[in-house]
Order: sequence, then structure tokens, then C-alpha cells
Amino acid sequence: MYAVIETGGKQYRVQEGDIITIEKIKAEVGETVAFDKVLVLSDGNDVKVGTPYLDAAVTGSVVEHGKGQKVIIFKYKAKKDYRKKQGHRQPYTMVKIESLTGAAPKKEEAPKAAAAEEKAEVKEAKKVSASMKKDELIAFAKENNIAIDEKATKAVIIEAIEEALK
Repeated sequence: MYAVIETGGKQYRVQEGDIITIEKIKAEVGETVAFDKVLVLSDGNDVKVGTPYLDAAVTGSVVEHGKGQKVIIFKYKAKKDYRKKQGHRQPYTMVKIESLTGAAPKKEEAPKAAAAEEKAEVKEAKKVSASMKKDELIAFAKENNIAIDEKATKAVIIEAIEEALK
């Protein structure tokens, strides 16, 4: 039995018991991680292919975090006395695959609704800032029924709006 999962922009073919090295994820060592982007799931006889993903999950536990081998980046321009040497070590997470299940855990719809309500509240409580254009400031003042002189400078308009909001 095997599955093809997607994580960190890459695809991995995994089986139970495999230890894979993936891009670093935010999880503590020993913590259980669920991969819900399953592209292919096979049980030996039957192969299920998603369009693009299946309603399945692969779970694993974090074994360790670390850094990969150093990669040397050396740039130079001939006859110009230009040399630049850099190194890079890519962080990774090692995960041991524990189970390949056919059903993914259902995601809750309530947090999405709560997030939409919070965004609506944030738009209502829009703050006046110096980065706003003069036309935007005038429109904001009209929406909030604040009397301002439209011919005034931007700084004067901002001061008038801030005083009215206090």
C-alpha cells in the first residue's frame, strides 16, 4: 500500500514506516502531522487518483528537524576582480509515516464564518493614515458624516477626521 502526497511544493511517494525528509514545517519533535493533500492512494489491487486531491489523509510523526548539507554559491566576473562566496543550508523536517487512511478528517466550517465576520469588522474600523490619498480621506469623512473643508490640505483633513473620531 502506498500514497503520493504533496507538501512543501513537492510530491512524495510514501508507504507505512517510511522516513521522509520534507521542507521544514511548524511541528515539535514527536508531534503527529496529517497530510491531507493526497494525490494517489493504492492498496495493492485498487488505485485511486485524485482530481487533483483525494478525500484521504496520511499521518506521520515528526522525527527530527535539521539543516541539509551546505551549498556553495560562488559568483565571479572574469577580469573584473569580482568574487562573491555564499553558503546556504536548507532547513528540513524528517517525518515517519504511520498510517495511510482512506478518509480525511472533516474540516470545520465555523472558523471560516468567524474569519469572514472578523474581516468585515476590520473594514468597518478602518483607520485614517497618512498613506491614504486625499480623495480617500474625503470619502472616509463623508461615510462617517464628518464635516471637513474639501479644499484644505491633506494634513488638515487628517487632523479634522482624527478629532471627530475621538
